[in-house]
Amino acid sequence: MSKVLIVSDSHGLTKELEFIRERHLQEVDLMIHCGDSQLMPDNKAITGYFTVAGNCDFGSFPEELISDVAGKKFFITHGHRYSVKSSLMPLKYKAQEVSADIVCFGHSHVLGAEVVDGTLFVNPGSIRLPRGRSEKTYVILDLLDNRIKMSVYESNGREIAGLVSDFTL
Repeated sequence: MSKVLIVSDSHGLTKELEFIRERHLQEVDLMIHCGDSQLMPDNKAITGYFTVAGNCDFGSFPEELISDVAGKKFFITHGHRYSVKSSLMPLKYKAQEVSADIVCFGHSHVLGAEVVDGTLFVNPGSIRLPRGRSEKTYVILDLLDNRIKMSVYESNGREIAGLVSDFTL
């Protein structure tokens, strides 16, 4: 079993990113930040996060990243270049192009996850300015063969029990 932590849209927060990292460091195999950290890559708060650039970032983060964890191919982007506030269609085409099993993105600040044509799309919401919910959220994916369990946490580390989801790819 492998676990992946996904956070996005922290917009300058540092203590929260450090808290999340320290709380989960020993239990996850990868920590992803989907952009708009508004931190420079050498900021200690972002250390340990596999980070992409968002539309509010000015550091030298890459626009996109790909990583393999437990036999699953992750495509990571912020989402602004794929118009994710309007539709997942452009992002779906990119996911197909790179053969991604899981797509991690942010930008909209809206927590959500869905499987489209066998690919899981995950937006962890925002730990600073959430939209659609009052909780400031991030997620952890448990990769269990062809099943994925998604747990949602508030920025204070409390799991939101009613938002646990299971997906099959």
